[in-house]
Amino acid sequence: MKTKIKFGTDGWRAVIADEFTFENVERVAQATADYWTHNPVEGTLKQIVVGYDRRFLSEEFAGRTAEILCANGFKVVLSDSPTMTQAVSFAVKKSRSVGGVMLTASHNPPEFNGFKIKAHYGGSAEPAICSGIEKCVDASPVRRMSLAEARKQKQLQIKDLRPMLFEAQKKLVNFDLISQSGLKFAHDPLFGVGAGCFEMLLAGTTCQVTTLNAEHNPNFGGINPEPIRQNYGPTSAWLKKNPHDVCLVTDGDADRVGGMDGNGEYITTHQIICMLIRHMFRNRNQKGRIVKALTTTSMVDKMCADFGLELVETGVGFKYVCAEMMKGDVLLGAEESGGIGFLGHIPERDGILAGLMLLEMLAMEKKSIKKILAELTKRYGPHCYDRIDGHFPLEKRADLMKYCAENPPTSLAGSPVSEIKTFDGVKIVAQNGAWLMLRGSGTEPILRIYAEGPSEEAVAKILKSGLALTKKVA
Repeated sequence: MKTKIKFGTDGWRAVIADEFTFENVERVAQATADYWTHNPVEGTLKQIVVGYDRRFLSEEFAGRTAEILCANGFKVVLSDSPTMTQAVSFAVKKSRSVGGVMLTASHNPPEFNGFKIKAHYGGSAEPAICSGIEKCVDASPVRRMSLAEARKQKQLQIKDLRPMLFEAQKKLVNFDLISQSGLKFAHDPLFGVGAGCFEMLLAGTTCQVTTLNAEHNPNFGGINPEPIRQNYGPTSAWLKKNPHDVCLVTDGDADRVGGMDGNGEYITTHQIICMLIRHMFRNRNQKGRIVKALTTTSMVDKMCADFGLELVETGVGFKYVCAEMMKGDVLLGAEESGGIGFLGHIPERDGILAGLMLLEMLAMEKKSIKKILAELTKRYGPHCYDRIDGHFPLEKRADLMKYCAENPPTSLAGSPVSEIKTFDGVKIVAQNGAWLMLRGSGTEPILRIYAEGPSEEAVAKILKSGLALTKKVA
C-alpha cells in the first residue's frame, strides 16, 4: 500500500510491513535516483554507496534499492554484509560518490527500519537534500534492474566496506601504543553491526577483546539497540564477575557510543565526551573548536574555558554538528545521545573510532576510567543529568515554549538563572552551570525535559520544575 513518505532528521523511518514495505522502499529509491540525476554534485561520480544493518529484511531492502539505482544509470557499491553507518559515509567520500543510502533504523525498536541518506561529503544529508528527495517521490515510475543484470552490465560492485574504514581509524590513533598496551577490553554491540569490529581491528595485538551480545538477532534480544543504562543490565552483571579495563557499548548501526567501566558501572555519554576532550587536549596536544548539541553537559563549557578552546553550541541532531564540522577546525563534535565526530575524519558520528580513542587514552594514562572521571569531577565539580519524555499535544507546543521563555524559574539548584536559549526548544541556564531544557519531538506529540545539576537530588528537583511549567499551558 502506498503511503505518504515523510523524511525525518536524515531519512525516512517506518514500521516494517506496515509502511516500510518493498513498494514504498522502491518509491523512495526511485526518488533518490531522480534527485541525484537532476542535482549532480560537481567533482563526484554518478555512483551511490548502499549499506544495511542487521534488522529484519535490511539486506533485501538494500538489494532492491541497488536494483532501482542501477536501473536509473547509477553505478552502485553494495555492502556484502551488514555494516556500520559510518562505513557507508566513509566509502561515499573516499570513492567520490554523489551520495549514499544506509538501510537502518539505528537505535529504534526492532519493528522499525529506515532509509538514511548520506551526502557526498561523507555525512548526514543536509535538510535541502532530504526535502528534495521527498518531493521527488512518485515523480516518475519505478525502474528496476536485477542484481545479476546489474553485475553483468558492470553497474554493480559488491564489497566489504569495513576494511577501508578500519585503516582510516587506525591512522587517527596511536595504534602501535594500543597494540602493545595489553588492555583487556569488552564490547557490547547490543546485537548490532558493531559485533566483531574490535576483534578485527585488534587482531594480532596484545589486547584481549571480549564481545558480548554479538549474535545476529533482528529482535535485538528484546531491547531497542540504544546505548543507555536500561539496556546494560546483563552485561553489567557479567562485568562484575569478569572485570575488564573498560566496556564500550555501540548502538544498532555502531555510529553512537556508550559505556561502562571495567566493573560494570554505568558511564554516561557526557562523561565519555569530557574524557575525550581532556585526552585530545592534554595527551594529544590538539586544539580546535569544540561543538556540542544543546543537551550536552555543561562540564564541556567549563573544560573549554579552562583549555582556551572555542565552544560552539548547536541545536539537537548531529546534522547541526556536521554542518559546523564542514566549516573546519573542529577538534570534536558531540551530542548527548552518544554521537561523536573527530578532527581529520568524516563529518559523521563514529562509535568505533570513539572506542579506539578511549583505548588510546587508557594506554597513555595507565589509569583506570574511575580515576580519570574522579579527576574530572574534582576539577570541574559534579555533573548529574537526567531526562524524562512525556506526552504533550503538538498544537500546544508553541504556546508552551513561549510561556517557558517568558516565565522561567528564577533559580536552578540554588543558583540564579543567567541565560535563556530559544533556538531549539527552550534551555534555561543557571550561573553554576545547572540547566533545564524543554524540547518537543519534531514529528510526535512527545515533550522531552532535560536537566543537569550538581547532584541527583538537584536534577530531580529541576525536572519537577520543568514538569510544573507544562501544567501552566493547559
